[in-house]
Amino acid sequence: MRDVPDYPSPGILFRDLTPMIADAKALQIVVDSLGAIAPEATHFAGLEARGFIFASAMAARLGRGCILLRKPQKLPRATYSVSYQLEYGSDSIEIHRDALGPADKVLIVDDVLATGGTLCAAIELLSLTEAECLGSAVVAEIAILEGRRKVAERFPHHKVNALFQL
Repeated sequence: MRDVPDYPSPGILFRDLTPMIADAKALQIVVDSLGAIAPEATHFAGLEARGFIFASAMAARLGRGCILLRKPQKLPRATYSVSYQLEYGSDSIEIHRDALGPADKVLIVDDVLATGGTLCAAIELLSLTEAECLGSAVVAEIAILEGRRKVAERFPHHKVNALFQL
């Protein structure tokens, strides 16, 4: 992991995980560790965009499905959509309506848990499907931003798992 000061704007310390992704051994350790969180998962749901990297690697390694939780208008079929607030404005994420069924058990996967807004939206989005959400797994949690607290307030039974706290 590498710290990048003043990115994407002045005063922000960006935690860059790309060196971890580029290192085959480190990536394998991360994928195996995240995959062990929910061995009963039938699918891993990756949040756009870096969550795709880890969710797809986990799915391939463990022989499971990978579901993409995407920004608006990136999926070609009928979708469910959930909007959420950002520091300056709003955004939304979508999933294909037919992506999951009642027998599916899903672990949400992302690179970083920061304020919790995106993760809360993902939990809400999965609740619109028939699948069971097993919790979430992130590579790193920026604890000072209290994203875990925000998730717990809205979804008290949702389990958040982080490999590292920053």
